[in-house]
Amino acid sequence: MSKLCVRSFAVSIDGFGAGPGQDLHNPLGVRGPELMEWFFQTRVWRSLHGETGGGTGKTGETGETGVDNSFAEQGFAGIGAWILGRNMFGPIRGPWPDESWRGWWGEEPPYHTPVFVLTHHPRAPLMMAGGTEFHFVTDGIHAALEQARSAAGGRDVRVGGGVATIRQYLREGLIDELHLVMPPVLLGCGEHLLQGIDLRALGYACTRSVAGERATHLYLRRER
Repeated sequence: MSKLCVRSFAVSIDGFGAGPGQDLHNPLGVRGPELMEWFFQTRVWRSLHGETGGGTGKTGETGETGVDNSFAEQGFAGIGAWILGRNMFGPIRGPWPDESWRGWWGEEPPYHTPVFVLTHHPRAPLMMAGGTEFHFVTDGIHAALEQARSAAGGRDVRVGGGVATIRQYLREGLIDELHLVMPPVLLGCGEHLLQGIDLRALGYACTRSVAGERATHLYLRRER
């Protein structure tokens, strides 16, 4: 069976996976982009966004190619479907006023697979360029996982966030593997990833720790 995994999810030293006050101008919350500085310098990020300049160290003109980039590449490998919380799709709350909001990413999102968005409000599937198709799931995390696994065709399913969505799957012990990225950042407030969750009691253990150029990469797996 395919694994349910979290990959390349950034968490501050004080445990926050997003800043407070997410809105149209702050998709990751206030100061949230600080969590992603490790990613913004990588070749993976720049290739996803068509950027060609800047970067230092182990880099061409298309971004750095060191440890952080290698882990970012692994984050997309072997993924057949994604699950996202509604806040990851956009800042709109409550019933959809219309279908004009099509995500943060432009006409070609970076997923290139089926994506299952958790929501309380129905919406028709949305086909985007590059093979991404958003499906809006109104009957909970288990239904979204079942649909994602079916669509993944034996490949892994990645939970892309946000924090609340990862927490729901963790509490149920459904996530097989977590790759958390910890940059040297203190947010002070925001959305805490693990508060009130006893990972050890749920059967998780840290199996790998690797220092990258701008962050530490931690792998946790559920062993029972």
